[in-house]
Parts: sequence; C-alpha cells; structure tokens
Amino acid sequence: MISIRRLADALAAVAVLPCLGVGVAALSGVGHRWIDLLAQFAAPALSLAIVALVLGLVARFRAAAASAALSVLLLAVAVWGQAFPARGVPEPDSPRVTLYVANLHVENDDVDRIAASVAEADADVVALVEVGPAVKAEIDRVLAGYPHRAPERIGWRENIVASRRPLRPLRAPADGLFAQGARVETALGPITVFATHLTRPWPFQYQWGQISQAMALDDRMEAQPGPFVAAGDFNSVSNARIGRQLKDMGLTPARGFPGTWPAGAPAFARIGIDHAWVSPELTVVSRRLGRPTGSDHSPIVVEIARAAPAAPPTS
Repeated sequence: MISIRRLADALAAVAVLPCLGVGVAALSGVGHRWIDLLAQFAAPALSLAIVALVLGLVARFRAAAASAALSVLLLAVAVWGQAFPARGVPEPDSPRVTLYVANLHVENDDVDRIAASVAEADADVVALVEVGPAVKAEIDRVLAGYPHRAPERIGWRENIVASRRPLRPLRAPADGLFAQGARVETALGPITVFATHLTRPWPFQYQWGQISQAMALDDRMEAQPGPFVAAGDFNSVSNARIGRQLKDMGLTPARGFPGTWPAGAPAFARIGIDHAWVSPELTVVSRRLGRPTGSDHSPIVVEIARAAPAAPPTS
C-alpha cells in the first residue's frame, strides 16, 4: 500500500508540471498560439520552480525535487536567452546614443512622475506609447528639452518619438500597425526610429494580430533608409514567436531582464515585453529600467552604438 509520504511526493511532483510545461514551450520554437502564450511566462515560472526545488529538497521529496530541478534547468535556459541575447560588438570610437522607451498607459494621469522619469533618464531620443489625455495636455512639460517631435501636432496619435536633435516625422500607412516613425538626427548619424505598440497576444486579441503587425513593421522598414530602432511595447518576450519573427527581419533586442510588466511585481516575477530592437548597423551597449512613471509598465533606458563589422569567417 502506498504511503502517505510517497503520495504527497507524487502530488507535489505533479504540481510542478505546469512550470515544466512552460519551460518546454519556451524552448520548443513552436509558434502555435497556445505554446507561444505559455512561453511568455518563463521568468515567473522560473521563480516558482526554484521555490518548489527548495521546498522539495527540504521535505526530501525526491520526485518533486527532480521535477522542480528539471523545470529550473529548462526555464533558466529560456530566461538566459531573454536576459543575454546575442549582440554585436560596438566600434571602439563609436559615440553613444541613449534611448528612453516607455508605455505610459493611456489612463495614467501622473504627469509629475512621468516628467521626472523622462528627465532622470536624460536620453537623446524618447519613444513613448499609450500617451493618454493627461500627458497630451502637458506634453511640453513631459518632453521639456525635446523640441523635435513626431507627430508634430500631438493629439491625434498616441505614440510619440521625441529628440533633442532635429527629426523628420514619417507618415503612418493604414497597415494595422500602431507605430509612429521618425528619421532622427543623432550622434551616430540619421536613425529611423519607430515608437511601436503591438497588440496583446491571442486569446486577449485577435489571433494573427501580432504576426501581421510585425510584418507591417518589416514593410515600413523596407520603405525607409536604415539604420533602424524599433522600440516600445511588443507584448512579447524576445525569444517567443514575435521575437523570432523580428530576428528574422534582421533586428537584435536589448536584454529583457529584469522584466517590465507588471511594474508593481517583484523583478523576478515580471515579464520583459518592452524592448528596443536594433538593426545590424547598431548594437546595444547597455539596458536598465527607468524611474517608475505610474504605469503598469516599467520604462527602459537603452544605450546604443555603431556595431563593429563582423569578422570574416576563418577558412
């Protein structure tokens, strides 16, 4: 007859299986909508798996500890891919350009916190999404020091690119992508910047929304000169389906850990869905979380440079 201890161990092992499933989903490379949805939660699942592993070891539950250990291994590999993505080497003499990226949340009316966050970052270029009515009403205070903005007349669009140096706003075609583009003069030369907001993944929004919007971003980049920066809320971690799609477009992400959403959660429980993606001419030097804005998303501050040419393959 099975003992109560063995039964408890077996039940504990089964309880860890959802974490294991997230790890498998995150590393599978499968683009099915349900698999992709699971893959978004690798970071918080890793935290739960670590707790389960510690509890299993303390209780001396072998099956539960083994299940948790396997989950930790798979999830650590998945989160490593988000935290430390492959990136180019900066040119030794390249100037640096700092980019501030934030989803402000359209209903956020804490203009004081937003303005303080932007000022604290002291970035060269600002990319804002979900700019709500309260922020629009005081946009000159929020973007003090950033006289060059796209769109030029705030109020009809909720994504903004702002710069200390001149920029040229780009027309947004009716392609289903919520993004404001601008050709920005920087210390690295002209850069095409898109303040981008992809829809939420299925089942929260329509099934092909993110995929078609990423395709629209690709079309917009093909219509403009590079180099490119696509920054904002992508509603996806960098190594899930949309991240792989953006990588196929030649873009490379800044690291996505610590996560940015939900901002009120501990860092280990957040998901990295706010990103800065750069084209091969550029590379990300550093990335950090910015000062809170009162939004449910944490802003990020990213430093970019020119990428050194790739070394030729050895024969």
